[in-house]
Amino acid sequence: MRLALIGFASGAAGLQMQASLPSLAVMGAVTAGVVAVLVLLRWVRYVRGVRVAVALLAGVALGFVWAAWLAHLALTPQLAVADEGRDITVVGTIDNLPYRFAQGVRFNFAVESADVAVPPRIALSWYSGYRDQVSDVPEVRPGERWQLTVRLQRPHGNANPYGFDYEAWLLEQHLRATGYVRMARDNRRLDGFVVSAGNVVERSRAALRERILAALPGKPYAGVIVALVVGDQRGIDQTDWQVFNRTGIGHLISISGLHITMVAGLFALLAFNLWRRSFFTRAQWPLRLPAQKVAALAGATVALLYVLLAGFGVPAQRTLYMLMVVAAALWLNRLTSISHVLCTALGVVVLLDPWAVLWPGFWLSFGAVAIILYATLGRTTPGSHALPPTAREHFRQTLRVGVHTQYVVTLGLVPITLLLFGQVSLISPLANAVAIPLISLVVTPLALVGSMLPQTLCVPVLGLAHWLVAVLADCLHWFSAIRYAVWRAPMPPFWLFCWAMLGTLWLLAPRGWPARWLGLATWIPLLAAEPSHPSPGRMTVTAFDVGQGMALLIETRHHRLLYDAGPTYSPESNAGNRIVLPYLRARGIGALDGLIVSHSDVDHSGGALTILDGMPTGWVLSSLSPQHAIARAARQHVHCAAGQHWIWDGIRFEILHPLSSSYADAALKPNARGCTLKITANGKSILLPGDIEAAQEAQLLARDAARLRADVLLAPHHGSGTSSSHGFLLAVKPQAAIFQVGHRNRYRHPKQEVYDRYGAMQIQRYRTDQLGAITLEFGETIEVSAYRATSARYWDGR
Repeated sequence: MRLALIGFASGAAGLQMQASLPSLAVMGAVTAGVVAVLVLLRWVRYVRGVRVAVALLAGVALGFVWAAWLAHLALTPQLAVADEGRDITVVGTIDNLPYRFAQGVRFNFAVESADVAVPPRIALSWYSGYRDQVSDVPEVRPGERWQLTVRLQRPHGNANPYGFDYEAWLLEQHLRATGYVRMARDNRRLDGFVVSAGNVVERSRAALRERILAALPGKPYAGVIVALVVGDQRGIDQTDWQVFNRTGIGHLISISGLHITMVAGLFALLAFNLWRRSFFTRAQWPLRLPAQKVAALAGATVALLYVLLAGFGVPAQRTLYMLMVVAAALWLNRLTSISHVLCTALGVVVLLDPWAVLWPGFWLSFGAVAIILYATLGRTTPGSHALPPTAREHFRQTLRVGVHTQYVVTLGLVPITLLLFGQVSLISPLANAVAIPLISLVVTPLALVGSMLPQTLCVPVLGLAHWLVAVLADCLHWFSAIRYAVWRAPMPPFWLFCWAMLGTLWLLAPRGWPARWLGLATWIPLLAAEPSHPSPGRMTVTAFDVGQGMALLIETRHHRLLYDAGPTYSPESNAGNRIVLPYLRARGIGALDGLIVSHSDVDHSGGALTILDGMPTGWVLSSLSPQHAIARAARQHVHCAAGQHWIWDGIRFEILHPLSSSYADAALKPNARGCTLKITANGKSILLPGDIEAAQEAQLLARDAARLRADVLLAPHHGSGTSSSHGFLLAVKPQAAIFQVGHRNRYRHPKQEVYDRYGAMQIQRYRTDQLGAITLEFGETIEVSAYRATSARYWDGR
């Protein structure tokens, strides 16, 4: 049974790697074949090895088919392409916990009716200002029925290596369209509350969040308290998350399995003692129903309620299902092993949510429990004392078990953590030794109790919980500032991960296993790996899919340059922290030799400060004024000017624009002064002109048209109607052009007539909004690859 459940999860994971879904006919044939084989083998005697193989393969096939069936159902509701960007009137309910931010509010909307065919669940943003319109956004609460005028689009997200897959997340949440609320007179609340189980849960979560925020107005860690009570982590500042992740305690800043087990255990213990004493009556209830069964039922019920408050995340689900399996076994008078419990929880999670396998939390959650079982199960021996241990002996034994468990988890998760994140927190054991008892045993109970107390008691109790979190945060900031708090390495290939995992199992094997320390040797290629780089004389250019903006990474044998840093998305989010830095860290790249910020527009400079703060950068070349924040943050800032050039590893870099005299003209627009860079490698070249327009193109033609010749052109100004003049394209004469544009951007870049102009000149066109990140390998020839093509998945909005 356990192998069948593991196979079921493996089959579901295999489906999520597919570029397209199998047809219903193929799914039916596979299912029928599995059933036929199982029925046939039931009547045939066969050896145990065959039975094991059949169970595993049957689980894989059924998991694959089950996940494919649910995927077909999830993908069926679609918004018609013709209805994208149109005003649509919808009526429905707010069906999740809304998130209010500086510019408005975001929420999920369960559609009841609409004037066109709309998916049943959509994700909406309601902004206080849009272009030249400004309006207050009303308070929206879960369970309210609203009539809204919205504009929608089909699911789409940025597609980059090592990046967050927004389209997969939307599919898992059954959100088949996204959009925003239009400012319209018809927008109105129709009902204050629509009764349903989900709405009751979400309204309860909202009420608890409001109580906490009201009790802790303006407190820096109020978001942490909210996360511990209702699982909503969106209020935690990004800088705090960086500290939590560097110190390895991010798993505690939510409703984790540890917290659920603790709360369920406390209520189970309370129910057990009250039931044994018949609630201090003479009813003798334990004679009718054993106290153990009552305790199991109480613990499972409380765990379910707590997990509902948590938003049903994977770690919470895993704990809930394990507790429920134990409770069911106790009620049915069946003995069960912990491995059966874990595999059953694994099967239930994947059965209900086959997309859970896409997220790190799934693998870390089950991996941590599995490695603890492997390294501890059956290896503890009962004490030799005839009498029960003293309090001191019990404390020592508990401490010894806790230290050993932390040791096992720390070592056991090193390979999987490097595979998922490309880094390991070295300070994690020490940070967790402080944080686990404080958060789990003190802060979380205080937060839970305080959020439900009357207002007069709520404020001091939550205030105490917040003060303890603040003290912990100060300690964690100190830990995080240690130079070697985190070990970073490139994300390993899967075969190397498997090799290191095998060595880890060897390392954690029982005592007496020969040379266990040799398991550490398998980590050497994992931890000492160097980032990949082009071979001598070659160059790689990666044009990121950053939406409406520019960001390109240029790599030579020993140097790396970033041309532009992408746009700003919100006050706390930009292309730097969402796309560029995660990519660099996943590759194991620890520094940039240079950064060019072509001009000051936020779609080119929005991520620069984040990158300078998070990645050592040798110099910044830009057209920014010396007083600009980016120029002040740079170690060395230089104005770009025509005539500048340098050679890295045989690759020539030269600035063609602007002239140095242009900086004296204060009336010149930032676009007109954009840094234009030409790079030549092995006789092949690429031209990066930023946002220059027709006037600057004419100046470049007049100065030296021959110098513009390039094999690849980054379309000036994203293919706007004011750039890419016919004469300029004739002079550059590119074989290929890259359009870095946002999906359905409001500027309508690239302009159709400009895009057609490239096509008429037989120039191969590559768009990041359609193809994702684009990688060019410069050698004897230029090889072009697109991320959506090389890493296609069936949910891609292609």
